Amino acid sequence: MPDPTELLMAWETGLSTRAPRRALLLHALASPAAMVEDLLDVPVGARDADLFGLRGSLFGERMPVRATCPHCGEEIEFDFAVDQVPQRATRGPEALRVESGEWTVRSRVPTVGDLLAAADAGSGEEARRIMLSRCVVSASRGGTPVAAEDLPPHVQEQIAEAAAAADPCADIRLKLTCPECGRQATAELDIASYLWAEVDAWARGTLLDVHLLAVAYGWTEPEILALSPTRRRHYLELSGHA
Repeated sequence: MPDPTELLMAWETGLSTRAPRRALLLHALASPAAMVEDLLDVPVGARDADLFGLRGSLFGERMPVRATCPHCGEEIEFDFAVDQVPQRATRGPEALRVESGEWTVRSRVPTVGDLLAAADAGSGEEARRIMLSRCVVSASRGGTPVAAEDLPPHVQEQIAEAAAAADPCADIRLKLTCPECGRQATAELDIASYLWAEVDAWARGTLLDVHLLAVAYGWTEPEILALSPTRRRHYLELSGHA
């Protein structure tokens, strides 16, 4: 588990980056021995499984989740347990085969590097094209090779479905029942965004603690961060800031 200084450094760096790179920073904390190049080759679902593990070690196994019912607008609040996460994906991009009529496609599940490449696209359509071109290994129609971008929409959809089935942790959707209207709803749980929001709140609260204790006692940031959360809280109470 990263120490407070490492977590603050990742947070500070992430403030000036976009979501996909923030997720990479968090993944580096979850896998400190891995090189960045190795993390880029990890399937998205395997990365997210690691982020769920990091979340459990930092903030606990129970995750409070809030969703809005699409039917009546009621806010739905519930807990999600880290151990409910689907089985982990393979650590390497998995080979997939899709056959649809005269179309035959070999592809692989998207990796973190694919997401970063698509994130730099100027539009959603361009991002989709980049992901398709990177993940399709080969494609043919009646035995004749074709470019990935020439695949018809229904084949592209089947490729996406095959990737989702092979890497279930990459797209977690929770089935809910609205307590107000009783109808079914679906909520997407994006662990990278969820965890970043928690780290952001933790970092801002921690820096406030550092400021208050530094003013009260003249301690340095490293000295304050070295205190356990319990001791820090008691010192805040003694200084009249709790």
